[in-house]
Amino acid sequence: MTAPRIEIDLAKIGHNARVLVAACAARGISVAAVTKAMLGCPEVGATLVAAGVSSLADSRIENIERLRRGGLTPPVMLIRSPMLSQINRVVASADISCNTEYSILRALSAAAVRLDRRHAVVLMVELGDLREGVLPECLIELAGRTLGLANLDLRGIGTNLACQSGVVPDETNMAQLSAMADSVEATYGIELKTVSGGNSANLLWLSDIEDAGRVNELRLGESILLGRQPLTRGPIDGLHLDAVSIVAEVIESKRKATTPTGQLGQTAFGQPRLRGEFDSSVPRPWQSLLALGRQDIDPDGLLAPDLLLIDGASSDHLVVRSEERLAIGSEIRFMPDYASLVRAMTSPFLPRFIRSGTPGLR
Repeated sequence: MTAPRIEIDLAKIGHNARVLVAACAARGISVAAVTKAMLGCPEVGATLVAAGVSSLADSRIENIERLRRGGLTPPVMLIRSPMLSQINRVVASADISCNTEYSILRALSAAAVRLDRRHAVVLMVELGDLREGVLPECLIELAGRTLGLANLDLRGIGTNLACQSGVVPDETNMAQLSAMADSVEATYGIELKTVSGGNSANLLWLSDIEDAGRVNELRLGESILLGRQPLTRGPIDGLHLDAVSIVAEVIESKRKATTPTGQLGQTAFGQPRLRGEFDSSVPRPWQSLLALGRQDIDPDGLLAPDLLLIDGASSDHLVVRSEERLAIGSEIRFMPDYASLVRAMTSPFLPRFIRSGTPGLR
């Protein structure tokens, strides 16, 4: 089997999804499973649908089109605001999109009329994280203007937290979202089907409350794929942490000093290393190079096996230290965090090995 590679265990992803779907359903919340870290892999999408998610969600129309080409027919939501240059593709392939700009909503309406389709929209509201979202005081007006657009259905409202600024979903901002849903309904005499409360970062909030208010959907990606919640990256009870792993091959292993010699300047990636960063007290005399680098992964997001220390990385090499020599050609398995996984999946040098009924490379 070739290395480096990404290994994806569909059984473990399915287990994680089923556990989270059940936990959310107990609070009246459905799960939109986010596939963007898997690049819209149809096998992963099918596994998530079989596990009971209500819909799939992705930030790239290219990934949504890949899901469709793979034969998947459940509702699919575009969770990044559509680009005007891709409007026709969005309406053709996505059932729902998240929106904040009237000009884009108007373009979606025109495309839906041309294609003789109906397209559902969720209006995203800014609740403090300073990423996408209409300001709360502007929501009522935007909702009213959306209701006047042909072939568009105002499906609901939503928000996103803990991504750009790390704002924690809590009772205050979730209650604010619920109140805004009530206000839109009362103003226009309509019923919103969806109040999308956020992402995997909402799971701690969900575990601490008795009543989720109007929130009836969460968009879960990291928690399903990696078994962790994003606020602390702590493990979620009952979930697999190794559903996705990155495997690299040892290409050099030698005894080397634990601190560099000579004057230190910037590294290849611009950050100077200080001598204090090098720990000469740790008895790991063997330095090994693995064929995996920053062009493929974010090394800061890799969890190494026990007794192995990640010492650094260049564009092509991952440098590790160990007490014992690592055999040339041996393989080392790492658990990625979300950032490292996303970069790895977009690298053309890391094929995906899918563990299912019939394992294979993709």
